[in-house]
Amino acid sequence: MNSNVYAPPKAPVADIDPAEGLVLAGRGMRLLAVIIDGIITMIFVYVPLLLSGDLQEASARAMQTQDPMAIYSGFFGAGGLMALIGFAIWCAITYVLVQRNGQTIAKKLLNIKVVRSDGSKASVARIFWLRNVVNALLGLIPFYGLVDALFIFGERRQCLHDKLADTIVVNA
Repeated sequence: MNSNVYAPPKAPVADIDPAEGLVLAGRGMRLLAVIIDGIITMIFVYVPLLLSGDLQEASARAMQTQDPMAIYSGFFGAGGLMALIGFAIWCAITYVLVQRNGQTIAKKLLNIKVVRSDGSKASVARIFWLRNVVNALLGLIPFYGLVDALFIFGERRQCLHDKLADTIVVNA
């Protein structure tokens, strides 16, 4: 009998299942939630900017003057203010939903939510800082976004941002 104390264990190793009674959200539902959240954000932020006409006027001015920087003046008029107000409203709604039940607007519509991997409630700070801010900073690394998304094909359906925040997405 050759006993090697440095050999790897022979026991099967598997991820821990989510807390009892929780069902992991489907990959398709998570993708749909991201798409819907993006559309909702665009409605709150970009639609007011476009409807004001400020951006179109700035674009025309940039074309006439041959100054590409002139386009940015479109963000400082009424449209920019309306976009800022829309963004503030979107932030407030999202904050309330995340604080209450770990859901964005789309997650609420699709009846899924973010919780800690042990099934306990995920804090707003954990969701905001670890799932969003740290993930956005890591997104500056080439191909990080692709790698992050591909991790959803693992057994626990956790993207890298889920692993960073120790969260899972489950049916609400």
